[in-house]
Amino acid sequence: MFLPERKRTVAVTVGNVTVGGGAPVVVQSMTNTDTADAAATAQQVRELHQAGSEVVRITVNTQEAAAAVPEIQRRLHDDGVEVPLIGDFHYNGHVLLRKYPDCADVLAKYRINPGNVGKGANHDKNFATMVQCAIDHDRPVRIGVNAGSLDQELLDDLMEQNARASVPLDASSVFLEAMVQSALRSAAAAEELGLARNKIILSGKISKVQELVRVYQALADRTDHALHLGLTEAGMGMKGLVSSSAGLAILLQQGIGDTIRVSLTPEPGGPRTAEVRAAQQILQAMDIRPFLPQVTACPGCGRTTSSYFQVLSQEVEKFLHERMPVWKQTKPRVAELQVAVMGCVVNGPGESKAAHIGISLPGTGEAPRSPVFEDGEHVCTLEGPTLAQDFLARIEAYVERME
Repeated sequence: MFLPERKRTVAVTVGNVTVGGGAPVVVQSMTNTDTADAAATAQQVRELHQAGSEVVRITVNTQEAAAAVPEIQRRLHDDGVEVPLIGDFHYNGHVLLRKYPDCADVLAKYRINPGNVGKGANHDKNFATMVQCAIDHDRPVRIGVNAGSLDQELLDDLMEQNARASVPLDASSVFLEAMVQSALRSAAAAEELGLARNKIILSGKISKVQELVRVYQALADRTDHALHLGLTEAGMGMKGLVSSSAGLAILLQQGIGDTIRVSLTPEPGGPRTAEVRAAQQILQAMDIRPFLPQVTACPGCGRTTSSYFQVLSQEVEKFLHERMPVWKQTKPRVAELQVAVMGCVVNGPGESKAAHIGISLPGTGEAPRSPVFEDGEHVCTLEGPTLAQDFLARIEAYVERME
């Protein structure tokens, strides 16, 4: 199997998780509750962690939110949930981290946006205060540059320099360079203030795929800091999933990225956990990290006028997700399981043989029998009203035999 060679970055310890340094790409997510509501925020952190988020970021934007962070952690500990909490700070992080030292101590990492720490002399002063808090509490930081809140003074300076150049660049290129320089300059400033190199993660998030790729390629070429990937404001539904997958896949294939988040806009009242599943699926689709057994399912065509293969595919998916919490306790390789549910004789037997376990259902006009294959061998043929239950039982038995 071909796997992209990872760019070697400095390892950063975030709570009980290692980011960079060759460690597996880390999945993270972010709550959308009011952090001041400790009960609601702890519940959502719990849900995100159970879905597979290995670190969870929470907004810390008010005094009430900062004061609630220790209570959030207490609630999580009481439930046996050990997940690093990341504090997301904008505008007033220098105040909140100093005023609420318990909050600063509970958080496993601080997110600093250099475009939102103040203007002029206050910029450097406020940035230095947040970095000193990280040093005092022995915490790493993510210096997270966002296109929507880029340091305007830096951008103006680079635009002026570009205007005087003999061969000026286009405005978009200057903007992207400003994002890169904002991250690199801020990291250098943090190190000059005494923050160790292995306490810094960088990001440069933007909402257009090709611009995202250019920013991260430049960062990867110019620093060995660990990098957090994410297409910011990816959007809702299909658009958000496709855009995030396209951007992150390009970078991951180039070996760039140590931690990722898929910033999906959830449907009103929809689960926040969808972004975790999306991040996992991107990594698993690229054979970078396995998380859940995968189902290869027939898309359907004129040969599959029956919808039964669709129904069975859904039943198998549901079964795998329900059983996974139990299986993974004793079967560490179960996440690598490949199951095929195919709809006719054209590709059915071949795909079923290629999977660990697969079933080839009859297409239109075919005999109503379904051969089952395990590790490439035909092991039985199923038919009749108990076919679904019988196939799920075969999957259960297969997993039981796994090492």
